Amino acid sequence: MSEDAQDVVLVVEDDPSIMMVLSAYLSGAGYRVLQAENGAKAFEILASKPHLDMIITDFRLQGGISGVQIAEPAVKLRPELKVIFISGYAQEVRDTDSPITRRAPILDKPFDLDELQSIMRTMLS
Repeated sequence: MSEDAQDVVLVVEDDPSIMMVLSAYLSGAGYRVLQAENGAKAFEILASKPHLDMIITDFRLQGGISGVQIAEPAVKLRPELKVIFISGYAQEVRDTDSPITRRAPILDKPFDLDELQSIMRTMLS
C-alpha cells in the first residue's frame, strides 16, 4: 500500500481492459486513480485538477496523440509531476528521444503490476 494514500495518479490508456486492471490494482493499493481514455480527456483532467502526483500513460493512443505529447506539456506546467510510460512498443517511446523519455521509466506491456507499484513507490517517496 502507498505510504500516502492521497497520492493521485492519472492513468491514460485507451484499452478498456488494461484501464480496468490498472485502476482496480492501483485503487486497491491506496492510490486515488483518475482515468483518461484519450489525449483530450487527459488534457481536460490536467487543466482541471490542481493536484496530481503521477501520470501513467500508454504511448500509442487513439486519436493520433502519443503519451509523450501528453506528458511533455504536463511536466512543463507541473515540474514535480512524475511520469511512467507503458507500451507494447517501448522502443518507439525511447526513439522519440524526448528529454522526458530519457528520465521516465518505460514499461513494456505486458508488465508485472507489482513491478509497476515498486517503481511508483520509489518515484513518489
